Amino acid sequence: MTSPRPAAVDTGFWLWAGALPLLMAGQFSDALTAPVPGNRVAVVTLTSVFIVVLGIVVLTFLLLLRSGYRWTRTVLTAGGVATVVYTAVSLLGVVRDPVPAVVFALTGIIGSVLIGGGIYLLHLPDSHQFFIK
Repeated sequence: MTSPRPAAVDTGFWLWAGALPLLMAGQFSDALTAPVPGNRVAVVTLTSVFIVVLGIVVLTFLLLLRSGYRWTRTVLTAGGVATVVYTAVSLLGVVRDPVPAVVFALTGIIGSVLIGGGIYLLHLPDSHQFFIK
């Protein structure tokens, strides 16, 4: 029998759920404002489809996480760490115009902090006891 879901798991879920649209908005902003050689419409369309599909996959993992699946916590942790690293490298290494730079910085920094908090909460001892599937 599954133990009742700890508050840390619910809070971690909501931190991740808050980070997801923020980071997606930052990526959309980047896609729309980045200089693209060639067919701009095709590049923006393909990038947008990729962002939406990836967002749906993450949301699916988040919903499975609330049911106690340990593997989703592992996948989300690895993806979250990769996202934070990617965001930090992108913030420091890509030159953007001022407005897109501020949008990407705000969404990226706030989203990364939310993900970091979510990862922390999902690995607390109470949370660890919950993930048994």
